[in-house]
Amino acid sequence: MRRAVLNLLLLAFALTTWAQDKAAPGATSQDSTKATVYVYRYKQFVGAALSPSVYCDDVQLARMENGRYFTTTVEPGKHIFRSNDEQSGIVLLAVAGQQYFIRVDIAAGFMKGHGRLQLMDGQQGMYELTSDKLKPLDVGKVIAKDKVSVEVAHPQPPTQAAPAAAPAATPVASNPAPTAVVQQTAAPAAQPGLQNATVTTNAVSPSSMSSDPTSLGDAARLARQKKQGQQK
Repeated sequence: MRRAVLNLLLLAFALTTWAQDKAAPGATSQDSTKATVYVYRYKQFVGAALSPSVYCDDVQLARMENGRYFTTTVEPGKHIFRSNDEQSGIVLLAVAGQQYFIRVDIAAGFMKGHGRLQLMDGQQGMYELTSDKLKPLDVGKVIAKDKVSVEVAHPQPPTQAAPAAAPAATPVASNPAPTAVVQQTAAPAAQPGLQNATVTTNAVSPSSMSSDPTSLGDAARLARQKKQGQQK
């Protein structure tokens, strides 16, 4: 009985130790209030023995080995990343919930090579980081254990903005009402020379005509009588 209990305790201790070894130092669940930065280095023969340091805001994070990568998270805002070449660096304006990819390149030097950082495009950085030739950084190369994670990276594909909605088409009536056309006819222009002309006729002027309906007959009769009286 005691042997069985002892075996169970040893098994539990072994499982706990294994879980702790697999857990990365400083590893935390992804926080949407922070930005995730993946730092990686090509696996190349040139400069393979070098392990340049990587700094964030003058805090040494780790020493980058050949063909390795690590992950760190930063608060939103401005951060400066550099390697041991102080003349070269990256000013990162981090946004919460976003991910960034920084590649460590080996630049030739007079005495020895030195690290130089390069901010990569999201799609290219994801492709290079997830290559089967890269592995997580060795725990012994981590300096800031509370800031660096060496867990297997699982970067998220960059989200694409939704296409803008097309403007709604203006509905067209099936039987549009006919449009009324109003045609204006200009008044005829006055003929030249007739504006101030006076027309004279032999007709009796209307002003000389009496309003009495028998005035014409009486006038003729009076004229005959007057003529006959003069003859007498």
